[in-house]
Amino acid sequence: MAAIEIGGGAGSSRRLFIAALGIGQIVGYGTLYYSFPLIAGPLGEALGADKPAVYTALAVALLTAGLAAYPIGAAIDRGHGRLVMGCGAALGGLLLIAWSQVTSLTMLYLVFAGMGLAQAMTLYEPAFAVVARRLGREARQGITELTLWGGFASTVFIPLLQVLMDQFGWRTGLMVLAAFQLGICMLVYLTMIQPRLDVAGSAHHSDDDAAGPKLAGRAAVAWALRQPVFWGLFIAIVAYHGLFSAMSFHIYPMLLERGFDAATVVGALAIIGPSQVAGRLAIWTFARSQPLRAVGVATVIALPVVLLVLLFLPPSFLALAGFACLYGTVNGIMTIIRGVAIPEMLTSRAYGALNGIIAGPGTMLEALAPVGAAMLWAATGSYEAVLVGAIGAAVVVAIAFGFAAIRSAATPAV
Repeated sequence: MAAIEIGGGAGSSRRLFIAALGIGQIVGYGTLYYSFPLIAGPLGEALGADKPAVYTALAVALLTAGLAAYPIGAAIDRGHGRLVMGCGAALGGLLLIAWSQVTSLTMLYLVFAGMGLAQAMTLYEPAFAVVARRLGREARQGITELTLWGGFASTVFIPLLQVLMDQFGWRTGLMVLAAFQLGICMLVYLTMIQPRLDVAGSAHHSDDDAAGPKLAGRAAVAWALRQPVFWGLFIAIVAYHGLFSAMSFHIYPMLLERGFDAATVVGALAIIGPSQVAGRLAIWTFARSQPLRAVGVATVIALPVVLLVLLFLPPSFLALAGFACLYGTVNGIMTIIRGVAIPEMLTSRAYGALNGIIAGPGTMLEALAPVGAAMLWAATGSYEAVLVGAIGAAVVVAIAFGFAAIRSAATPAV
């Protein structure tokens, strides 16, 4: 499929490019990610499987995505972003159709092994790499805007899928989601990602970077492994992946155990999503010119403080809503930090490969962290130990990112 020629000035072209990718992220996350929790219950009933067996499919997908992160990022560095994301969207659509037809756990696990690959080819990490390649050193604003779009995925698709399931059942609902994936995401990525417009592939970019190291693929990884900044970012981002995943899966029962009633918990947790978008919007509006290391240090310091507050919250909706607002805001900003840290604090070249090296272990830890938290709860009989462990992980994130920020201030990004 030929790429669409975009008319107008550079500003309008950039806005249209980000808006198109943003719509792709809304549909991609809505169909490939947020669909699972809604469908897991009726899916288990249809297969005669319990919840742990069904949720193993999610772990399979995350592990596959982690393994695929580096080669996908490296392929985007070589200018194949349109092919990677377009084929990923097509694969995701076909797998949604296959998911609608599963009749056994074996089939489900095979589908979700492929689903993890589709997620690794189309969701935030590859989209960030495509934006970084297109915009070069100006990628920060584009990545921030992209996360604003992506923040609406659950708002749009969770109620949409619920209506489809109520009216037609989960199998038909998945067929409809497949149509969204094939009709919107694949079309957007194949037409709007234009490698000839990439700053990273232009002669101008090459001239500007002639004095610096030539970074691509394995050479980029070898160079990064010798940089203290990389190791600080690696530890911080991987630890954050595990922390966020464990909290996402366990925060509901954790809050119930701490004395909050179910209605209060559900009402407060509904605030987290909008607060994530609000945090990203605040950065985009008020801190777009601030160094990322300053924004990042303030955010990672706030993360353990916010979790520590949870230890002492009174059992009231107002208190819990305040926590949810702060927690959502911090996590919303962390998404931006995760996407922008490499180009702003290390190097703007070889973004896909380097981000993939970090995203791979991070995604794998996302799959394992909820299981580890459950084992810790079972061993201690209380979520207090899990919360203390989460606070400890947040402190690790803060120390590691602080180290990277100090070293990057002394050694500017290349």
